[in-house]
Formats: sequence, structure tokens, C-alpha cells
Amino acid sequence: MTTILAIRHGETEWNRIGKQQGHLNSDLTPLGIEQARRAAARLSRESCDIIYSSALGRAVQTAEIIARQTGLAMKSDSGLNERNLGILQGHTLKKFAASYPAEHARFISGDPDYIIPGGESVRQRYDRTIRTITAIAGANDGKRIALVTHGGNLDSLFRHVLEIPLARPRNFSLMNASLNVLSVEGGAWKVESWGDVSHLADIGALDDF
Repeated sequence: MTTILAIRHGETEWNRIGKQQGHLNSDLTPLGIEQARRAAARLSRESCDIIYSSALGRAVQTAEIIARQTGLAMKSDSGLNERNLGILQGHTLKKFAASYPAEHARFISGDPDYIIPGGESVRQRYDRTIRTITAIAGANDGKRIALVTHGGNLDSLFRHVLEIPLARPRNFSLMNASLNVLSVEGGAWKVESWGDVSHLADIGALDDF
């Protein structure tokens, strides 16, 4: 059995003010750094073998903190990157709605095949994420893999394992620095636990809405 211990990056400056990041980057806040440290302490008790990270700065920053504290080797993979949000990147949803009302309406419609100008659709992110994680799991058969990624990629993974349609509104958490444990054996995936933030009980975390 291969185990995936998936972690969303720590809180960023743009998370705090509601700016959409996509493939752009924003540094971790002091809280985000502490969240990463807490996640590292938690993972140090989980007997992981390796860390894979998104290639985007906020995930790399989180993964580097974890790698330093755990002593684990770290690899980055752009297949774990968040959805490219094109013309939305760097804007709040309010500003985006004012500047691009028609595109905003399509963005919030829930259509998984809507490709934002200059970016990706939800389905494109989903396909890329599942292809990448499946390959990582296959290359590390029988191991325990820490995976540092983004809210959208965690959404994709959860939906894949539980066969939740992409168009169905989300009713599960995607908290900063949360621990989400999944396993795969013989091609069959299982959610072992989800949205565990017990290691953040006294400092908190934001959900990715």
C-alpha cells in the first residue's frame, strides 16, 4: 500500500486579503510559516519517505520548512501546481467582477470546462493533478509520500478518490497546512482522513473558498 499525506501550503499574504494567486506567488505570512512548522512537526511523527511539492513559491516555501525539520529529501513537480487563473490572477473576486463581469459570471458558474482567458479550466487542473499524483504514487510504491500542494489540487484529489462530479459544489474543507491522508493499493484509492488541523488547534487556518 502507498500512502499520500497531502498538505496545503501555509497561509500567504494574498490568502489573507482575498487576492487570487493561481500561478502567481505570494509569500507565506508569519502565521503561514508557523503553520508549516506545525505541519513539519506533525509529519515527523508519520514516518514519511520523501516530500513532493508543487513548483510554485508558496508550496516550495512550505515544503522547504518541512524538509528542514524532518530531514526528508524534497522534489518539486509542476504537475502539482494550482490552476492557472489567467486574467484573474492578482485580483480579488470583487475587482475581477467589476473589470470582467462576463468572465466573472462564467468563473463562478461552476462549469468545470470554462477556460479562463490566459489560464486553465477546472477539468484541465483536475486531469493534470490526477495524472501527476498517480505517477508519483506509482514511482514510490509501498512508500509514505508527503505532498505539498494547493487547495484546488486537493479538491481534485478528493473528488477523484470519492468520484464526486466536478460540477458539484464543494462541501469539504481545504484548510491551510491541513493534513489529508489517502492510500492506494492495486489501483484502488481510499481516503483515510481529511482536513486534519489538530496540529493547528491554537493558531487556526483559512479554508480555500
